[in-house]
Amino acid sequence: MSTLTRHSKPTRQARTPALGAAAKKRAAAFTVSHAADARFVKRGLRSYFEYRDLGIARASAGKVVAHVIRARPEKAPHGAWHRHDCKLQFVYVLKGWVRFEYEGVGVVTMRKGSCFQQPPNIRHREIAHSKDLELLEIVAPADFETLDA
Repeated sequence: MSTLTRHSKPTRQARTPALGAAAKKRAAAFTVSHAADARFVKRGLRSYFEYRDLGIARASAGKVVAHVIRARPEKAPHGAWHRHDCKLQFVYVLKGWVRFEYEGVGVVTMRKGSCFQQPPNIRHREIAHSKDLELLEIVAPADFETLDA
């Protein structure tokens, strides 16, 4: 694992929505999310993506979040360097392709069927993606922070 170098003081960029105290206290619950009932929203960490919540954050009492992310064809990625303050970030490419640049790694292109796990706090940026990109992303904890880097 590479050592991160800060080029500027990190600032808080975004935090996933917090769960209520009652949800955090209860045990894990059973949940189902069907594609036929899928609802994508245009709000989330990145304006060039739409997000489909899979209900895992609520079911796991905030331990994990899982969502399907898909590209908004009318929007281009911004490519700003950032990092995620989390314990785990796993991504599986469902459709299309995406290209990232990672500090200490270089440029990596992932295509349909590729999966990757980013080490916590690795400095990275998205360079480009296909108009039909769809990803499954799983992050722990659910209320992780994204910081400018």
